[in-house]
Amino acid sequence: MRYVLPVAISTLLGSPAALVHAADLNVKLELPRLNVAEYHKPYVAVWIEKGDQSFAGNLTVWYDLKKRNNEGTKWLKDLRQWWRKSGRDLTMPVDGLSAATRTAGEHSLTFSTDKSVLGQLPAGEYQLLVEAAREGGGREVVKVPFTWGGKGEFTAKAQGSHEIGTVAVQIK
Repeated sequence: MRYVLPVAISTLLGSPAALVHAADLNVKLELPRLNVAEYHKPYVAVWIEKGDQSFAGNLTVWYDLKKRNNEGTKWLKDLRQWWRKSGRDLTMPVDGLSAATRTAGEHSLTFSTDKSVLGQLPAGEYQLLVEAAREGGGREVVKVPFTWGGKGEFTAKAQGSHEIGTVAVQIK
């Protein structure tokens, strides 16, 4: 016996090849210890772009949440690439997206399909972008290409040069 979905439902679901089953995107992000007179924790944005470099979705933004009257948002525009792609359209803080700045060291982040933009991401080629900007310091962007919805596990990494260390992406 053959079952046929009504057109409206099959249109909503998309083609079977476009569906991505539950998966986790694990990111290891290193913020290097810098030997400078006055060190400020960097603001960091992590987002995804499609193969054509158009914006696909935000994963996290770290900034100074403790400043009075939400003044920490004033410096978010220093994350220039992220700001142009998405940041200027957001009213911070955003639940599930914004978080406090982090100290130097390695940070592990996990994003799942049920709790992030990944649940709406069709299979295809993407880039994970990490941008860091530091008061009295520099700014840097690191890009890691990845395939979403492929078969099996996927691992890739890229190396920053001054504000960001290694960025590793693993998809399970």
